[in-house]
Amino acid sequence: MIFLRDNATVPEIENFAQSLRQDLNGYPGTRIEVKRFQQGPPITAPIEMRIIGPNLDTLEALSTKVENIIRSTEGTIYVKNDLKYKTTDITIEIDRDKAGLYGITTGEIAKTVRLAMAGLEVSELRTDGSDDLKMEMTIMQNGYNALENFDRIQVTSLSGALVPLKQVAKVDFAPAPPLILHYNKERYSLVSCFTAQGYNTDRLTTAILDRINEEVRLPEGYRMKAAGERESREESFGGIGTIIILTVFGLLGILILEFKTIKSTLIVLSVIPLGMVGALCALYLTGENLSFVATVGIIALAGIEIKNSILLVDYTNALRAKGVSLYEAVMDGAETRFLPILLTALTAIGGLTPLFLERSPLISPLAIVIIGGLISSILLGRLVTPVLYYLLPPAIRPAED
Repeated sequence: MIFLRDNATVPEIENFAQSLRQDLNGYPGTRIEVKRFQQGPPITAPIEMRIIGPNLDTLEALSTKVENIIRSTEGTIYVKNDLKYKTTDITIEIDRDKAGLYGITTGEIAKTVRLAMAGLEVSELRTDGSDDLKMEMTIMQNGYNALENFDRIQVTSLSGALVPLKQVAKVDFAPAPPLILHYNKERYSLVSCFTAQGYNTDRLTTAILDRINEEVRLPEGYRMKAAGERESREESFGGIGTIIILTVFGLLGILILEFKTIKSTLIVLSVIPLGMVGALCALYLTGENLSFVATVGIIALAGIEIKNSILLVDYTNALRAKGVSLYEAVMDGAETRFLPILLTALTAIGGLTPLFLERSPLISPLAIVIIGGLISSILLGRLVTPVLYYLLPPAIRPAED
């Protein structure tokens, strides 16, 4: 286990991990994986392809095809197929004809094998401390060659004679899947991989899915589902629609109570699309995707933008209430309130800059969308909000002396 200094940045950690991957690659007989500790939902790997279907043999064949596609896709590392490396089970095939001649039942054979290999509880021993100790009976185990234990097993026949197990049964080996996974009570196989440095996980997942749809033909009753970060994001976004609707209606209610007019409310809310433009452009330029954290940042950005817009609209309304003409009130409000709005936005940008420079996949998207949205809302809102106010002037009551 390797630890870095506490103030190490994310780019430094990524570069260090990449150098370790290059230095530790190629050791014969070993599989060395260098991974960063990831916070957030528990997922096996960022990119996972879940193949769902009833038959294990078909799942194994499909997972092999998917594995080859993922391995040949640029930007993937540490590709893992859960069904690739099989385990070996010991099987006992009972010759029922021979067992019948000796008067031995299959249940007796199963009980004897369990007694010899795993042991059976025969009694309990009570100590002076009133603790019950279980007593199990089994044969003396051979730690060097466990298979020789089967040569020592003898089954009791109907006449009471002891018959060696191998006279009535055959001990053999059979390949078996390492594990059988279930998703909503359906069998599935899982092929996963990690993302190399400099590649976007969401874009890489989309590229892999496109290749699978083109090159792999799924039989009837089988389907493919992208898991990993994509599934985790979909689950996180499951209730975000309801939250956004409640937020919008809450903002409308507060603004209508504040300004008493629909026009003023619409003018204030007009800055939200202006900030969305900058937020989405910032995500695109930095190579980030619209994750759950980025969506939370957009909601926070809307609150900051509305606060800045309220300063402008409320000040302009106050000037008109004093008898100032519409044109002069709009020009005066845009000029007077621009500096406080600019300073407020620069303060927020300055506070979020360290989070942006950290380049953390968990926190940085939030800072990116807020910084990009504030920049675009300041530049565009400087023009759009005054023009919109001039075109849709709300009704204002004159101020009482």
